[in-house]
Amino acid sequence: MSGMRTALVCGAGGFIGSHLVKRLKQEGFWVRGVDLKYPEYSKTCADDFLIGDLRNPRVCQAALDRRFDEVYQLAADMGGAGFVFTGENDADIMHNSALVNLNVLESCRRQQTGRIFYSSSACMYPAYNQNDPDNPNCAEDSAYPAAPDSEYGWEKLFSERLYLAYARNHGVGVRIARYHNIFGPEGTWSGGREKAPAALCRKVALAADGETIEIWGDGLQTRSFLYIDECLEGTIRLVRSSWSGPVNIGSSERVTINQLAGMIMGIAGKNLTIRHVDGPLGVRGRHSDNRLIRGKLGWEPVQPLEEGLARTYAWIAGQVRAGGAQKT
Repeated sequence: MSGMRTALVCGAGGFIGSHLVKRLKQEGFWVRGVDLKYPEYSKTCADDFLIGDLRNPRVCQAALDRRFDEVYQLAADMGGAGFVFTGENDADIMHNSALVNLNVLESCRRQQTGRIFYSSSACMYPAYNQNDPDNPNCAEDSAYPAAPDSEYGWEKLFSERLYLAYARNHGVGVRIARYHNIFGPEGTWSGGREKAPAALCRKVALAADGETIEIWGDGLQTRSFLYIDECLEGTIRLVRSSWSGPVNIGSSERVTINQLAGMIMGIAGKNLTIRHVDGPLGVRGRHSDNRLIRGKLGWEPVQPLEEGLARTYAWIAGQVRAGGAQKT
């Protein structure tokens, strides 16, 4: 490790965290990962991997037993609409994620960590600004008066303020990004916590030409989706900048869920019928407003959604062929 830059990735067993470890290793970092589990779909690239629960202060102290140049705090209790918006997981979401952030931040303060990145979410934006699917307001300065549409969003907003308070009171070098629907290969694609791109890729992969797939709601709700590689690029640029954020990291390419499904069908070469059914939906419209990130970092995501979907569909279709899954 002598002379090497060092990084800690909290949540390194998850989708974004495992990809981030690979990226940091490519840049020559010595990387420690920490999570409740190893990555599900590939072997970790971390030099050291600690299996542990970051809700436990002792685990945080063990993970942060030295000063790291960069700490990435991605660990959270989260999932897609089927997990976040049912109301059944609210207490766990708020309790677990808040505890992790409190513990990690305090350990970073004690070790005088160089920079700590916190992955917030676009779910913290007020629901009242996202009623029009064609004209949502997700500019960073629109966060207040606060009114997130879920307890997940409220916890993200609280934790943003926690990180900023540590920056003011303790001089911790924090960086905060609000992620907008990150997707790609090796992400959760079944089981109830998957997000829309993965869920629809799975449904299309499982369906034979001419069959029917289900979509929650009328499919006219809009979102933007960001491929994992661009998420990592924006995250690392922010961490190594002189600016704390918060800032959106997401795509400005807004699509309806019906359009998203149509893109995936086109990639798969399948003609399927959509049946709209009741289900948890979230807000009617959301996409990333990238004016601030362009101004502060001179960068924004540019990859067309369809390119990332093609890579993601190919990977999920391979998973389906290898092990199968339910169509729900």
